Amino acid sequence: MSEITVKYLSEKEILEKEVRSWPTWSCEASEFPWEYIEQESCYILEGQVDITTIDGKIVSIGPGDFVVFPRGLKCTWKVRQAVYKHFSFG
Repeated sequence: MSEITVKYLSEKEILEKEVRSWPTWSCEASEFPWEYIEQESCYILEGQVDITTIDGKIVSIGPGDFVVFPRGLKCTWKVRQAVYKHFSFG
């Protein structure tokens, strides 16, 4: 299974990917299990989240992070501060 990737995008990359035209999603502080049926890319605008994979690896994400979740990933989201993100599937 592929890993979660987290990277920083330059303003040029954000514009090239048209990230700001992607739909948005938000969630208050909470904890829930999640499975990615398809790959998701997202750009975190606000919040702090710890994602724990089924093998126990913890990935922390926050504002400015560009994150790619691989298809088939099973994990638990622990939203520490309300999250607001742009997202795209595929």
